[in-house]
Amino acid sequence: MKRVFEFLDALQQNNNKVWFDSNKAWYLEVKTYFEGFVGELIKRIEEFDDSICGLSVSDCTYRIYRDIRFSKDKTPYKTHICAYVCPKGKKSGFGGYYFHLEAEGGKYIGTNLLATGAVCMPNPIIQSVREDVYSLFEEFEDIVLHSGDFTLDTSSKMKVAPKGFPKDCKAVEFLKLRDFLLSKPIDREFVLADNLAERLAEEFEKTKRFNDFVNRAIAAQIQ
Repeated sequence: MKRVFEFLDALQQNNNKVWFDSNKAWYLEVKTYFEGFVGELIKRIEEFDDSICGLSVSDCTYRIYRDIRFSKDKTPYKTHICAYVCPKGKKSGFGGYYFHLEAEGGKYIGTNLLATGAVCMPNPIIQSVREDVYSLFEEFEDIVLHSGDFTLDTSSKMKVAPKGFPKDCKAVEFLKLRDFLLSKPIDREFVLADNLAERLAEEFEKTKRFNDFVNRAIAAQIQ
């Protein structure tokens, strides 16, 4: 992944079409390498989660070109690269396993990251997940507490309990969540060590119960 980081860092400092076009061969080298890695990662995750069987690399990866039509930031390229391995692919609406690498000084997330779960869900799906969290609170709490050193992302948490749920119930802090996501920042040393795909799969396996819980509620709405 060293070359991936080197390219992202250079792009962070030269985010314009002229530079990108003159370094297109470098980008294609990085793209090919990363896609090969994602293919290996998919196979590793399949070993413990058969819900993602049959995915292609393109089901789990994204274009580097930014959609700037409605953005104040007109820089044309993403300075991060990522993979989202989830049932039926990245556009399915299901929760999955997310691997994110970012340039030094990048502002998209601001760090390299592992994450499991679902974000930016439509309100009916958020409601479905919340209903399961409320009715199966002890199960959900146990899952969160036994997911290795992943932590629950509370960055989009509501200030008050959502309508329709008791404000004084045990699950109230979980019910305030809009995104249901476990995350774990990782440094470059972690990424550059040997056997990365195997180690990522070992980390993600710790979060499978969480992903299963979230996807069970999602499936009730979209299947």
